[in-house]
Amino acid sequence: MQHKVVIAVVDDDEAFRTALESLLRANGYQVLGYPGGQAFLESPGPAQTQCLISDIQMPGISGPQLNEALRAQGWRIPVIFVTAHPDEIHTRAPGVIACLAKPFQPEGLLSYIDIALNQTPLV
Repeated sequence: MQHKVVIAVVDDDEAFRTALESLLRANGYQVLGYPGGQAFLESPGPAQTQCLISDIQMPGISGPQLNEALRAQGWRIPVIFVTAHPDEIHTRAPGVIACLAKPFQPEGLLSYIDIALNQTPLV
């Protein structure tokens, strides 16, 4: 099934990002991949993205800082954070659907994407 949904993946770990992009494409999503928050902000990505999956700790702009910057620019993209540091919890920030510890089960991520895409618009 081909979704017309675009999901952006922002993660500085190229191997993880590539694997996640492959998983999402295999599930019918269109995927935009970025090595960091600044690259995403400087691209046309925010205007095309219906769900953002972002690492929390990245060089330059962190995942939470990226979320704040997007919201400051008026974008209301639902965010799913992924992290190798499960002690970092950032699910209370506006627009954040979940924070998953790496490694996570693909089914769990896909469930959160479904929640993100079917919720009412974010404030």
